[in-house]
Amino acid sequence: MEFRRYIDAMKADLIKSTQESIRIKSVEESELPGMPFGKGNQEALNHFLELGESMGFRSLNLDGYAGHLEMGDGEETLGILAHLDVVPEGDGWTYPPYGGEIHNGKIYGRGTTDDKGPAMAALYAMKAIKDSGISLKRKVRLILGLNEESGWRCMEHYFSKVEHPDMAFTPDAEFPVIHGEKGIIIFNLKYKLHQSEDCEVFIKELNGGIAPNMVPDSAKAVLSVKDKVLFKAAFDKFTDEKNLPVTLTSLGDDLVIDARGISAHGSTPEKGENAITHLMSFLGAVYNGGCSMCSFIRLYNERLANNHHGEKIGCGLEDDVSGKLNFNVGMIALKDNEIIITINVRYPIKSAAKEVYDGIRENLKDTPILLVEGKSDSKPLYVPVDNFLVETLMKVYQEHTGDKESKPITIGGGTYARATKNAVAFGPMFPGQPDVAHQKDEYISIEHLVDLADIYSKAIYQLASQ
Repeated sequence: MEFRRYIDAMKADLIKSTQESIRIKSVEESELPGMPFGKGNQEALNHFLELGESMGFRSLNLDGYAGHLEMGDGEETLGILAHLDVVPEGDGWTYPPYGGEIHNGKIYGRGTTDDKGPAMAALYAMKAIKDSGISLKRKVRLILGLNEESGWRCMEHYFSKVEHPDMAFTPDAEFPVIHGEKGIIIFNLKYKLHQSEDCEVFIKELNGGIAPNMVPDSAKAVLSVKDKVLFKAAFDKFTDEKNLPVTLTSLGDDLVIDARGISAHGSTPEKGENAITHLMSFLGAVYNGGCSMCSFIRLYNERLANNHHGEKIGCGLEDDVSGKLNFNVGMIALKDNEIIITINVRYPIKSAAKEVYDGIRENLKDTPILLVEGKSDSKPLYVPVDNFLVETLMKVYQEHTGDKESKPITIGGGTYARATKNAVAFGPMFPGQPDVAHQKDEYISIEHLVDLADIYSKAIYQLASQ
């Protein structure tokens, strides 16, 4: 069954609706009455639900935590799980991060690929099926969450009130089919600092990163320096030798070191450049004595810097299903003479969080660094490749793309697929496409957006009609 002509007829509306959604800044904020994740997130949900209602779908808003749009009847339900919250925009955008502007055939803005654009493509795929008049054997339910990037309380609340679908997919990863996802933990490393204002170099402020699941693209230190001439000479020598994006400016009597990096998703830290690591590399060049700060910087550069798979800190786990562990230094802050580093780890499917924590503790046992376990552990996901859901989506992908070589894959990213049973991730990124999620100048091409609506319409039909 082909639905492309219905999608092409709605192309202008699909573009417009996507732009409208992108213009809503749905970064989680403080709770308000009836808005657990803030005003912007609630506006994003309202926009989707009102749009779906105008298309003739049944809607449900569950206390501002999540909602859904539903079509069809039947005893069984196909779920499509998407999220409308986004990570903070960060700096350095060419186009406004919440402008939804179109340039060279691309819609720019935070959430265009993660996950508002794909969610909108799924909604218009449902509309194409509805317009075709074809009957389905299963209900189709587009479930919309508002807290995916920072806690998943949205899904916990939703599924405490609504039954789980019988099968589901989420348009929030890669093609062809993601049938396995690594476990995810977030935790802190703490270091009690003992520095005196009599030190030659005294750190007043230290911070970097805005979210654990992002490779930080900026980090900063404010320093009180006794011999500024000597310090600036050390800075010039470092930048000449290392050629790293680190700058030195004055702030009153203090000096400010700014480091820049390249953001990437926390599940693929090797694809970015960590600004905190750049900053620590420079500080390691000027702090080379026996002080407390010197000790911390050495430990960072020895065990955390460029440690994308955890080997340097005792958690270099690996399995034959999902490969190596992913280790991301997401944030750093100095508060009350304590340095706090926030780490995001994606551990292999056959491993467990305890193995990660035990390995790190053993590695750090002779250091002053304290590991503070996170409160959450998002367990790994695994659906066998011979499962009906995986086999059907693979067939849809192969017929749509002509790609007969690609196989179902596993990833380090965590998607809503693990929020329910019998679920996998399906798109939105095709093999070879650049991954711009969580990065500045995030975009989705109009061609890609329309193509997603097409392939999702085929997936919905195949899964809900059999």
